[in-house]
Amino acid sequence: MSDMTRREFAALVGGVGLLLAVKVRRARAQQPAMPIVGFVNAGSSDAPLAAAFRKGLNEAGYLEGQNVTVEYHWLEGQFDRLPALMADIVRRRVAVIATPAGNYAAQVAKAATTTIPIVFGVSEDPVKLGLVDSLARPGGNLTGINFFSSEYNAKRLALLHELVPKAVRIAVLVNPANIPATESTLRDIPDAARALGLQIQILKASTRSEIEAAFATLVRDRAEALYVAGDVFFTSRRVQLVTLAATSRIPASYPSREAVEAGGLMGYATDRADMFRQVGVYAGQILKGAKPADLPVLQSTKFEFVINMQTARALGIEVPNPIQLLADELIE
Repeated sequence: MSDMTRREFAALVGGVGLLLAVKVRRARAQQPAMPIVGFVNAGSSDAPLAAAFRKGLNEAGYLEGQNVTVEYHWLEGQFDRLPALMADIVRRRVAVIATPAGNYAAQVAKAATTTIPIVFGVSEDPVKLGLVDSLARPGGNLTGINFFSSEYNAKRLALLHELVPKAVRIAVLVNPANIPATESTLRDIPDAARALGLQIQILKASTRSEIEAAFATLVRDRAEALYVAGDVFFTSRRVQLVTLAATSRIPASYPSREAVEAGGLMGYATDRADMFRQVGVYAGQILKGAKPADLPVLQSTKFEFVINMQTARALGIEVPNPIQLLADELIE
């Protein structure tokens, strides 16, 4: 092969390689980018709940990292960040916004967009919250699941009273940053307490240090039991709450099963993991082309009453047999 031929051959090979590289780049450019789900929760990062959400996506045919991208936003109780965060998510045109376990997050999302589909998990009637036209026919760009926590506030207080009947002075811990949840608790609990002959003291906390200060106050004021209001931040701070309750030797009622598993005395709550899973299922169905307006709002009707018997013994509480039979689970 002459020098000229070798040069021509090298140029030919190089040209073919360049052509193939260009075709690969074009093919990649033509591949549609994976849809993005903007996941927003006002609590702290919670691996089991995030896993439940992904399980729902998987059931709908979507696997994170393969055919969908999930952007997780855990706000650590900083509810004031929600409007700016939602505005940024909407500006980037994500495919779906998911707000499991958050009345306020769902309301902020609705205010931010009328076009991007939103899947919510809320504790109150979504019609009253202004999120949908009706449960059967949502009518707009939102749908999701309603887990009725507002309707069991009185029930949970009554169960705490049955478990510790001698406790009359009850501290009620609320998060003023979570306006809808706090309004719900302050609306329901006073009437329920009066009906049971209980005295309540409202304590407020929106940060870790404020939770510590609230416990210092309830110890100083000799509260005899604690009712922790339903709130995503409190649920994410369950280990801190349980630890402080144990140190203060105060019986407490929590809005999640996870708190009882962490050592809390009792909890009465909906199945949160299943709710996150269902939000994931609906998000996946929407990615497939379903319209939120056509997906009826689901209603969670399963509630769990759980008692930690080891914690009860540590507090010197003898759990009556009728209460044990009423519980869905006794954790030893």
